[in-house]
Amino acid sequence: MAQRLATEYVKTCLELTEAEMSHFIQLFADHQASLYVKVLENGSQEIVLSDDANTDVVLSFERKHGKYVCTGSCRMTSLKLVNAMRQAVALYKGSATVHRIYRGYTMVYQYERGSVVRITEWKGDEMKLIYEHKDTVAELTELFKMNEVELEITAVQSQIDGLLDARNRMSDAPSRMIVDKRLKQLSHRLFVLEA
Repeated sequence: MAQRLATEYVKTCLELTEAEMSHFIQLFADHQASLYVKVLENGSQEIVLSDDANTDVVLSFERKHGKYVCTGSCRMTSLKLVNAMRQAVALYKGSATVHRIYRGYTMVYQYERGSVVRITEWKGDEMKLIYEHKDTVAELTELFKMNEVELEITAVQSQIDGLLDARNRMSDAPSRMIVDKRLKQLSHRLFVLEA
């Protein structure tokens, strides 16, 4: 099995309450991560994690509207940090683009609301789709909307039938012209719906 060289969290977005922030810090502590927290003047916080390569990974959480918001990027080589961050993104319904870098290729995972929605493999300039989430609910909604069109077609056809029956009973030309004008509008609408 190929050995991962590094993991980059690109375009990461986490939004935590104060209680979740404490749990977030505990999550990394549970993974035996060496860390410390800097509390800034405005209530924002920086979590500084020590990576295997003796480099610090800084996660900045800005205090906004009673929540802690982390947006940005970071690079990790420590498997325990990577696993803790993956769990945090899933647990707190975060969004991120994650590059898992191996020798000769990169696996790109896209997270939305804590779930993986797409996985691609990059070798040089070549991209290969590995997985893509299908939104079944959206597909069923579209199918339902298609049913709405069929119902409208039936209603328009019924209106046309009624107007044709009324036109056949009419004897005066001005009334027939009004009905003909409406029939023209309905037939155009029917054409649009069936197209």
